[in-house]
Amino acid sequence: MPPFGDQKLAKEQLRDRVKDAALEAAQTAPQRARELSDVAIEAAREAAQNAPERVRELRKAAADLDLPWARSLPARWIRENFMRFILNPTMDFYAARRSDGFEALAALEEPVILVANHASHMDTPVILSALPRKLRKHTAVAAAADYFYKSKLIASLVSLFFNTVPLDRKGGAGVSKTGSHLDKLLNDGWSLLLYPEGTRKHGEGLGRIRRGAAVLATEHNLPIVPIRVDGTAQAMPPGQFWPKRLRGRLFSRRHRIHVSFGEPIPPQVDAAAMIERVQSFFESGDAGTPSRTPYGRRRGTGAGSE
Repeated sequence: MPPFGDQKLAKEQLRDRVKDAALEAAQTAPQRARELSDVAIEAAREAAQNAPERVRELRKAAADLDLPWARSLPARWIRENFMRFILNPTMDFYAARRSDGFEALAALEEPVILVANHASHMDTPVILSALPRKLRKHTAVAAAADYFYKSKLIASLVSLFFNTVPLDRKGGAGVSKTGSHLDKLLNDGWSLLLYPEGTRKHGEGLGRIRRGAAVLATEHNLPIVPIRVDGTAQAMPPGQFWPKRLRGRLFSRRHRIHVSFGEPIPPQVDAAAMIERVQSFFESGDAGTPSRTPYGRRRGTGAGSE
């Protein structure tokens, strides 16, 4: 064991070293902070310079995933018959569907931009089946490229049965008038169904409403038709592969699903103002008197009309 005097000397030397290190750190801290700040500024400047190119790359990647054959006449015939003989009977088993406000759609000139809240994979077939046939046959559905187009088989199936087109959710691809595949579809007379929340909402309330649909509407001078869907999250919650019926004491029951079509919103210079009106409709969903029977409308007014 070292003598007491040596221990005291060692402690004093250690204390001096700690003081020197602390003093040096304090003296160099401002310089180090300036260096880190310069690095951060340079990184931000580089990211800002590369952002347009990155968006173009994402837009091109999404466009390359598109399957134009899904909009051919044979594909449309298959899609309509799949809706009529398979999809609608299946949905009728799980849900009692009602809709209102659809009368205003008959007077619209195509193309239009349909904008809906999103809570379930069931939203798309429920909305499409509520559209007048003429509009439905010329409506494409924007689908997340990172979700539905990772597999060629899944991409082919959703493109065929729901006429989907890929949309890059991260890069905002397809929402500026620079020749994107969505712009080309609109120019060719196709209407678009978009979900401005970007993904299915988990839980109650709405997700953040993005402005992409309003930007497209403004740049192409097209109206937006807001659509509110209620009840699909209960029939087929996020994460569930297949819908389910409600449990009863003796027998299971169907879920109630309600689709409301709002008054068309004319194109405006201010995209934010259009999105505010869309969000207001999503929150209220007031579109008029519901139809008398679940999707059982008279010929000429509903899903079976020409």
